[in-house]
Amino acid sequence: MKKNFVIALVAIMAAMTLNAQDQVQPYLTVDQLPDLIKCLPAPPAFDSPEFANDMMRFSWGKQQRLNPERAEIAKRDAVWSYEALLAEFDVPFGLHMSPEDTPEIWKLMVTSLTTTDAMRVAPKAFYHRQRPFERFEDKMLTDEEDELRGEGSYPSGHTMRGWTTALLLAEVNPAAADTIFARGWMYGESRVIVGAHWQSDVDASRVAASIAYGALHGSAEFREQMAKAQAEYLEKTGQQSNINEVVAPITPANGQAYRLDGVQATRDTRGIIKDGKKIHKN
Repeated sequence: MKKNFVIALVAIMAAMTLNAQDQVQPYLTVDQLPDLIKCLPAPPAFDSPEFANDMMRFSWGKQQRLNPERAEIAKRDAVWSYEALLAEFDVPFGLHMSPEDTPEIWKLMVTSLTTTDAMRVAPKAFYHRQRPFERFEDKMLTDEEDELRGEGSYPSGHTMRGWTTALLLAEVNPAAADTIFARGWMYGESRVIVGAHWQSDVDASRVAASIAYGALHGSAEFREQMAKAQAEYLEKTGQQSNINEVVAPITPANGQAYRLDGVQATRDTRGIIKDGKKIHKN
């Protein structure tokens, strides 16, 4: 009976993931991504010493609900949409993101998250961990009990999305990395505050997001889109790069690289090789 339930849950969650991908071509297929069941340890058992920290953090989360401002942020973080997620990062990122205003950044984020979202499906079904509000027959801050009941809590899909978003945006705008990561950290804490996840779910999900982020860099399409997103950010914010990149790649066909002013570069020229191109500092 349990096996049949797990199979059904995997099918339902996979279908939800596919629906989200109808308009998006992922950078990598599920088979090309790391298997989180093999990467992550099992969640702490409810009778283990490690679970004591989960209990303390559950109490901490309920105390945070008494702060109206923090409770409101946690409610906003619970909205399961890319639009809502990215809106929370506009201020720390330093730029409003939208399909119209920042198409390259938007494409990078939505395609990346669509790709990595699929990684959470198998471990959620495999472990089928009971959520905090279920275990204590408690009331959630966000009134999502009926929606989430019966869905495994490990790992946290929201936390994985939030931390992956922070990693990606910090690569686009490294100067704002500290504020971006601070917001990403809060995003995971919000899942404890609303009663949807244990602290150990959140901790594991940040690691899962880092694994997903590393996997994305194995895709040439992702790397190309990241470069476009970085260029768009510089353009939209009026910033100038201090580095002039040579546009002619070093390939067996031409064997040479040239500066933007047309001067031929040699192997002794000071600089570095990046993505098959020699980069020079003036």
